Amino acid sequence: MTKVLPKRHLAKAITYRVLSTILTILLAFIFTKDINLSLQFGVVEVAVKIVFYYLHERVWYKYSHFGVKENGKEKELDKNK
Repeated sequence: MTKVLPKRHLAKAITYRVLSTILTILLAFIFTKDINLSLQFGVVEVAVKIVFYYLHERVWYKYSHFGVKENGKEKELDKNK
């Protein structure tokens, strides 16, 4: 059996974030032709997306039970919360 270590997922998340930010900077440069402004877009994009991802995770954790099993069956959303 193959075991996938958590460090693989961490490396994948980091490389995805780096490549996505590079793409944002490149697209901003194509449209603005200003490298300083493009780099600023990249910095803002990283900060905003980290916050947005955190909020997205909290909403999913609190309100969604999609794909969560309890006692062998899929858990229903508790409407009384």
